[in-house]
Amino acid sequence: MTVKVLDNKQVDYKIKRLAYEIYENNAYEKELYVLGINTNGYNLAKLIVKELTKICDIQPNLSRLKIDPSSPVENDISLEIDIEQLKNKSIIIIDDVANTGRTIYYSFRPLLNILTKKIEIAVLVDRQHKNFPVKVDYVGLSLATTHQENIDVILKSRQKTVVLN
Repeated sequence: MTVKVLDNKQVDYKIKRLAYEIYENNAYEKELYVLGINTNGYNLAKLIVKELTKICDIQPNLSRLKIDPSSPVENDISLEIDIEQLKNKSIIIIDDVANTGRTIYYSFRPLLNILTKKIEIAVLVDRQHKNFPVKVDYVGLSLATTHQENIDVILKSRQKTVVLN
């Protein structure tokens, strides 16, 4: 059984709210580095950056963080930005859904070799059964689901939805 959790208008509202929360906590930053995880995290990051540029003067630098969620230890984790640019910077890591926390947890690996100013996490949907010590700072929607249920986030230009399967 498929249940629509958020429709297009609701997803747009959540994205705007996430952007405002990020701005409120980073209002004194001159630069902000936004790293979207894989495809959906990156697409969400683009939408949040678009909203950020509408509401503030912070210069958000957008990049993609690529990680294999099924085997994050065996495969390399890559950034589409030079890691040296992130030294002493404020970083927001963005993903569409935080399930067990594993993907977000391992996304820190490339950042452990540099000293950053701070790292925060933003997700559209935060599920309530983490297996890894990950605290999400910015949440669009918190859901208590079973381990068997799946959350699908669709972020297309005219169709943005969150579905529970």
